Parts: sequence; C-alpha cells; structure tokens
Amino acid sequence: MRIGSGWDLHRLAPGRKLILGGVVIPSKKGEVAHSDGDVLIHALIDAILGSCARGDIGSHFPPSDEKWKDADSRLLLKSVLEETAPSFCNIDCTIVLQEPKLRGHIDSIRASLAQLLGTDISLVSVKAKTAEGILGELGSGDAVEAFVTILVN
Repeated sequence: MRIGSGWDLHRLAPGRKLILGGVVIPSKKGEVAHSDGDVLIHALIDAILGSCARGDIGSHFPPSDEKWKDADSRLLLKSVLEETAPSFCNIDCTIVLQEPKLRGHIDSIRASLAQLLGTDISLVSVKAKTAEGILGELGSGDAVEAFVTILVN
C-alpha cells in the first residue's frame, strides 16, 4: 500500500468558472489558472503522482507550455490515471473556500470524482471548510485551496 498527498491553491476572480472535482459550481468568481483551474483535481493529480513517486502536476503539465492553456483538468487526470493505474483504497479531500457554501454540492463532487477515478463513491470523501473570514485571500473569498490524501494498492 502507498499513500499520496496533494495540495493546490488558486486565486479567484470574476469572469472565470468555479470548477471543483469536475463540477461547475455557481459562483461570482472562479479559479485563475493556466488550465481550467480545478483546484481539487489538481490536488488529486499531485496525490496520485506522489503515491507512485512520479513528481508533481507541474512536471507533467507545465504552465509554461501553451498546450495546457485552458485545459480541462479531467483530461489531465485521465492522462495521469492511464500512466499510473492506481487501485484506490481511500480518497480523502478537503476544500477550503469562503464562498459559495459547498454543502449542497458535496454529493455531486463525490459522484464526479468516483466516476472520473473509476471507483466506488464509498471510497471518496469530500469535506468543505471556510477560512473563518481570516487567513488573507482565503478568508476574504479571493482564493480556493484543496488538500487530498489517497491510499492505493
């Protein structure tokens, strides 16, 4: 068994979509990034790559490469899954976002991740936290952060 951990953080700005785990969340602001900015999938990719000692998302999909400009993070995840073929035992995700509140979207995010990973939804945990109005850009609602820990065979 192996463990992988991933983390990502993106600024939020008007005029961009907020995408979490492949699900578009209605919001006034979305992720600013070279790709579509799905912070949760980016953290998940890092966790998968970390679990098999294969580097990080930036080494596989460098932001300096225009090929990845506005790329769909689900396709990046698919590429990493084809390369690594992990067998998931548990996926534990935490999203830190001041607003919008995610409670009503958690089941959709879990279902999307389970489908993308080809695993049972019972193995996918997604939690949402706020920064309690503190902690700089996270607390002011100008950033989103995600942490993912996975256990694989």
